[in-house]
Amino acid sequence: MKHIEPSLNQAAIDSSRDNILRLPDVKARTGLSRSSIYAYIKDGKFPQHIALGERSVGWYESEVDAWVASRQRVNRHA
Repeated sequence: MKHIEPSLNQAAIDSSRDNILRLPDVKARTGLSRSSIYAYIKDGKFPQHIALGERSVGWYESEVDAWVASRQRVNRHA
């Protein structure tokens, strides 16, 4: 059985009019822990966060939703 990682095609996602999700919202939508989210980011398997301030970050809602949808597709074909 071949494992397929979802593609994070950032160019296909229009984030210009997107809501920003903070970490608790991202955790709730993905079911991932904080450490898993950051590990996936490091490996290039999760959308990169954006800086909101000196000590705060967020994620574009459409990118997180696209990642969740891609994981659902991968899991259905596993």
